[in-house]
Amino acid sequence: MEVPKLDKVVINMGVGEAKDNAKVLETAVKDMETIAGQKAVLTRAKNSVANFKIREGMAIGCKVTLRGEKMYEFVDRLVNLALPRVRDFRGVNPNAFDGRGNYALGIKEQLIFPEIEYDKVDKVRGMDIIFVTTAKTDEEARELLTLFNMPFQK
Repeated sequence: MEVPKLDKVVINMGVGEAKDNAKVLETAVKDMETIAGQKAVLTRAKNSVANFKIREGMAIGCKVTLRGEKMYEFVDRLVNLALPRVRDFRGVNPNAFDGRGNYALGIKEQLIFPEIEYDKVDKVRGMDIIFVTTAKTDEEARELLTLFNMPFQK
């Protein structure tokens, strides 16, 4: 039972323009649900920031938490289909571990996923993908993700 395993994958998309236009958030949620294959949850501002014109409780993003079969299917699609489609791709950063065996990965555009249709995209948006593992150290987590064929930079 000590062998590390993938616990969950969290996909998070911060949509800053949502404070002015609620339609923007709707399209972001639709894209996220298409990519993840599961319903997205709106994330709301925890506190007000006057400089960003954000009030507490405003919807400013969305996230999806994948577990089980859907998680493994998403990781497979990410590694084998989406990441090779990134422009000038040389591998993902091997230093983006948090010290407790979790890995964070940023994507600059949602177009790398084959299920997003290029013509229907209104704006290019990025997202964060966090791999939460049961590994105790970064080395164990790196080995686990390497076995999932995660393309780390040399």
